[in-house]
Amino acid sequence: MKSKRLIKVKTKKIINSFKYAFEGIVTSFKTERNMKIHVLATVLVILLGVILKINKTEWILCTFAITIVISAELFNTALETIVDMITKEKNVKAKIAKDVSAGAVLVTAIGATVVGTIIFIPKILQILL
Repeated sequence: MKSKRLIKVKTKKIINSFKYAFEGIVTSFKTERNMKIHVLATVLVILLGVILKINKTEWILCTFAITIVISAELFNTALETIVDMITKEKNVKAKIAKDVSAGAVLVTAIGATVVGTIIFIPKILQILL
């Protein structure tokens, strides 16, 4: 009897952690302009991938790039929220933390753009030429 109850409690904790994680993703999408841009880019990459029939390796690379960018944006949102909770006044170190976090997102987005360019431009040129 005790083990069934323990399994039920653990299952509920796991379900709740997924629920909270999805709430975080949705909140980030609702509140962050750049997350909306990243999601739009994701949809465009998926559509382009389907239309241009990219191969398995290319899908893996695109998926990896998308995952890194979305994750970086989520971390950036979390860090900026924490910094805003800690200090309301202008603070040089708070600015550095926020700027570095935003820079990390920019680096991942540039990397993802390079991956997309390498995959998609030759396929688009092949169709056009």
